[in-house]
Amino acid sequence: MERIFGKPLVTQREIEKRIKEIGTKITADYEGKELLMVCLLKGAYVFFADLVRTIHIPVSVDFMMVSSYGDRTSSSGVVKIISDISSDIKGKDVLIVEDIVDSGLTLDYLYKNLNARKPDSLKICALLNKAE
Repeated sequence: MERIFGKPLVTQREIEKRIKEIGTKITADYEGKELLMVCLLKGAYVFFADLVRTIHIPVSVDFMMVSSYGDRTSSSGVVKIISDISSDIKGKDVLIVEDIVDSGLTLDYLYKNLNARKPDSLKICALLNKAE
């Protein structure tokens, strides 16, 4: 694979190791609970699939598509839900799964939106936090 920007900041091996660590923590944290994992499409789907395979408790999954970019590559500042989850999350333990936290605007909006639906708990799991 040709590298346009030089050396990767994180190796594939480091990513795989971290995903396993996150999966182990999720397994421990949600043992005996009904966990619903919400994948933010389209960006998080590969991370989400890899992560779900490392979790050793039953989980339910759902998907959500959100945009704050419009037709641009930088955030427009306006978050829109393109496709909402189909699950009723009231009284459930919910984990939002995102690949990269950029400005945090989208996750802040989603957290408030989903929290208003009265889940028992609501947390966010992200693989990377984009450096400014």
